[in-house]
Amino acid sequence: MKKIMCVLMGLMSVLLYFCSPEPPQTPSQKAKAYLLANLDTLEQTVEHRLQRLATSGSEDSIRFAFLETRRRYKKVELFTEYYAPTASKALNGAPLPEYEVLESKAFEPSGLQVIEEHLYPEFDTENREELVREVKKLKSVLGRARVILEAVDLEDANLLNACKQEVYRIMVLGISGFDTPLTNAGVQEATVALQSVQEVLGFFGEHKQLQQLLQEAVAYTSEDNTFNGFDRMAFIMRFANPITVTITDWQQELGIMPLPDQLVLNTQAATLFSPDILNNDAFAGSANAAATPDKIALGKVLFFSPVVSGGTRTCGSCHKPELAFTDGLPKSAALQEGKFVQRNAPTLYYAGLQHAQFYDMRATTLESQAVDVIRNKDEMHASVEEATQRLNQQPHFVQAFQKAYPGMEAEVQPRHVMLALATYVRSLTPFSSRFDKHMRDEQSQLTEQEIKGFNLFMGKAKCGTCHFMPVFNGTAAPAFTNTEAEVLGVLQDPDAAHPTLDPDEGRFTHSGMGELRFAFKTPTLRNISKTAPYMHNGAYETLEEVMDFYNKGGAQGMGLQLDNQTLPPDPLNLSEEETEAIIAFLQALTDEEQEEE
Repeated sequence: MKKIMCVLMGLMSVLLYFCSPEPPQTPSQKAKAYLLANLDTLEQTVEHRLQRLATSGSEDSIRFAFLETRRRYKKVELFTEYYAPTASKALNGAPLPEYEVLESKAFEPSGLQVIEEHLYPEFDTENREELVREVKKLKSVLGRARVILEAVDLEDANLLNACKQEVYRIMVLGISGFDTPLTNAGVQEATVALQSVQEVLGFFGEHKQLQQLLQEAVAYTSEDNTFNGFDRMAFIMRFANPITVTITDWQQELGIMPLPDQLVLNTQAATLFSPDILNNDAFAGSANAAATPDKIALGKVLFFSPVVSGGTRTCGSCHKPELAFTDGLPKSAALQEGKFVQRNAPTLYYAGLQHAQFYDMRATTLESQAVDVIRNKDEMHASVEEATQRLNQQPHFVQAFQKAYPGMEAEVQPRHVMLALATYVRSLTPFSSRFDKHMRDEQSQLTEQEIKGFNLFMGKAKCGTCHFMPVFNGTAAPAFTNTEAEVLGVLQDPDAAHPTLDPDEGRFTHSGMGELRFAFKTPTLRNISKTAPYMHNGAYETLEEVMDFYNKGGAQGMGLQLDNQTLPPDPLNLSEEETEAIIAFLQALTDEEQEEE
């Protein structure tokens, strides 16, 4: 009997094991299954449709498969961009080479935007083999991305942050045309990306307001999706901003702890336009460079003090606060009377929110930039070491340094001077323009003309594909990992009857790489109403002249030979009214809280 009872109990245990319901999946587990299923579909589309048709299909069939591939990619983009950014850049990065200047190497681009260039504006069948090679490279990169994504743990806080960043990415790189420079399909693709965000957020439970916002955003991008006609301001204010605000609030309600604040983006900021969205210290070169009020105050004193140069010149001589830290000259005055330096003085507002300094990007940090300027024979013709000696002879300066750097040695060291100056410059990020206040919905700040200008800037004129929101410089949100340079073909004299290229060869001067000849860093457009004259050579006196240059397609658009120009040479076909609207928008980027000496 005991034997029978034991057998029965064993059978009951087995039945209970197989009949018991499985424990509910966590949001992360559901998201992982969603990711891998959509990654499967993407890989199958690339291999069985795009690659097959690239080998032998017609132009129309290849294009159809390509657009389908892009839509499939948008289903997984929030994961690849967040968890596998290097692979993601190879999947959908800009179709331009990347350069390692120190090693004098160029890395050819790959991915969907490179394939797009093979298919649009027309497909040359003689390049079919090259197209097939690019598709195979895409398939290979997808394989590498899968390995990374299969191994990664999708934690709840990271997933919510990835969803917010995808909304930011749609605003900055999707609907601006950066992702789809030739097909102009960015608005349609935003629909797919938003649907993916909606599905992933659904794994966390039901949130009626958030789901309704996403549903309405999907409907808006589906119904009003022509590239030039799309109202980007309305999309951001009615949908994108409220979506990221609601995600932020919901995370708190769910009790999911936010991520640490050492990231570039502050994950607790509600929108891309929150005043605290960016962590300035993330752009600093070291932990010692982290800002404190004492460091900023000391750096400001040094910035405007001749003790640094040992003469009469200060940093403020060429970077005047009332001119948004420029000097109003085509090229800054050199130490020798009547002489001038090589280039125009750029604004120092927002200079810390980039990964390269100077127009030719020869300095990677503000600290190294400070050293370069101090020792430059035409600017200060001094040295940080000599400045340190002078500072150590003045007790009030030594005390100020000891207060700012409590663990420092008995005497001021050269690195402390560099750090203090850089910390002050890095603090010059007021984000207080009428545009900022409008985007925070503090009150209606922009006129109809300025809103029209913003939509043109981010749309038809494609300014936003190089000057990225919210800083409007060459460092693209939401990753903020790379600062771009462009080859525009700036003219020596815009008013000359026969235009010629400015002879300054930019990044080529110190890199020696031919591909970088005439390449210059993309600066911020904030406070542009105060920083005339424009371009690295200061040859453009007005914004109207600058807009005319871009409207014509740069040097190539004006018939000059410049094979490595990165600015598209096609005319923008902006009307006079449209140009005026863009300029009106640019003037709305002037900070209302200006720094004083």
